[in-house]
Amino acid sequence: MASSARAHHGSYIFQRPGSSHWYVQLRSPDGRKVVSLKTADKTQAQINAAPMVAAHKAKLLAARPRFDTIWKHAMEPGREHAGPDGGKIVATEKELIYIGHNGQVLQIEPNGALALQLVVNNEPRDEGNWRFAAAFLNADGSPKFDQAARPTVAAKTGDDKLFQTYTDSGARKGRGLDGYARKEAQAVWDLFRSLTEGKPLKDCTRDDGRLLVKHYTAEGLSYPSMQKKIMWLTAMVEFSIAEAKLSMLNPFSGIVPQYTPQEKQERKRKPLDDADVKACKAKLGMLSKSDQLLFRLLEATGMRLGEAFHIKREEPGNGGPRYVWVGNKTDNSLRRVPFPKSVLPYLPKKIDSRLFTGDVKATSRRFTEFLRDTVGITDKKKVLYSLRHRAKDRARDLDFPDKIGEAIFGRDDGKDTGDNYGEGFPIRKLKTWIDKISVL
Repeated sequence: MASSARAHHGSYIFQRPGSSHWYVQLRSPDGRKVVSLKTADKTQAQINAAPMVAAHKAKLLAARPRFDTIWKHAMEPGREHAGPDGGKIVATEKELIYIGHNGQVLQIEPNGALALQLVVNNEPRDEGNWRFAAAFLNADGSPKFDQAARPTVAAKTGDDKLFQTYTDSGARKGRGLDGYARKEAQAVWDLFRSLTEGKPLKDCTRDDGRLLVKHYTAEGLSYPSMQKKIMWLTAMVEFSIAEAKLSMLNPFSGIVPQYTPQEKQERKRKPLDDADVKACKAKLGMLSKSDQLLFRLLEATGMRLGEAFHIKREEPGNGGPRYVWVGNKTDNSLRRVPFPKSVLPYLPKKIDSRLFTGDVKATSRRFTEFLRDTVGITDKKKVLYSLRHRAKDRARDLDFPDKIGEAIFGRDDGKDTGDNYGEGFPIRKLKTWIDKISVL
């Protein structure tokens, strides 16, 4: 310690060479704090420093990540939910009461389970960090210490080989899966194997498949999000049946409940209106340059967030409008999108690498915070995806021809049409229409 030769090991107080006065030095992830103690007496210096040292240690302790035990609801309590076969589910704080269409109580089960909530700096992290505590905690919340309580990974079996064959070559018309899709499919398969304790796939029924639904419901996933995940296993079994590797009823088919029309309406995203977009653009300077460009691009094209993140090069325009290929949801969402005039001034001169980097989900959360905290848009139905809704509403207001709208926004229904022949509309014609979307 060049500047603290008179300090003892583990001390927070020091003296500089040539000075008789003591100072306190505290280091934390926030930086270094140095405060003069205004005394040459070491004992008095220790007394003066004690409150600061105690507060410093408390701050370090609070910043240490930990898991708190909480009760995680499977369904929102204090209301009714749609049940199977025309019945309903009454959710209380601790119970789910299943009532048939004739009013008879069918069963009662816990509304959720004990869960471990990750806490950092005394702030609970998002729901992606829930860890269900059944394997780690007793019913009273006390920890289990026996090794048998720890989750185990099932050994590889013939079913795993079927799944690998599907992901390697059977998915997406023989092209297999890669990137995020492969990672997601593998995670769902591993979860199912864990929930069923490695039960042979040929012996599984829809009751086994519904274990996934129950798990995802407890995590708070929406039905469409569940369907997207479970879809990989549905397709895997269908592929294996077609390849004569399995002969069974698909345990993943039709297991995800559907929202009632009222629930669909309640959950439907709202488009951002002109005032919202104007308020957002007034605050864009609070975002990074990359996020500013991302917002402008989504607002002016109606792209999905994931599609923007897949842009890694532009096509040679041969003197014409600049454009890119996007579309990663279905084969029919693959399309050419010209850059609108409102976006061109903010683009790099040439795109020959990924236009946006980072994590898509983290970006979505970051923009939600921007809308809520910075812009002041409090309606929870207005999110970043609302820009796609807005773009489509703009197209309707401007009487976009249907085929032009499909060419710009892509098709979601997955139906093959004769439009797949040829190159499609000229880029110049698409640009004439897409330039109309952004008006602010």
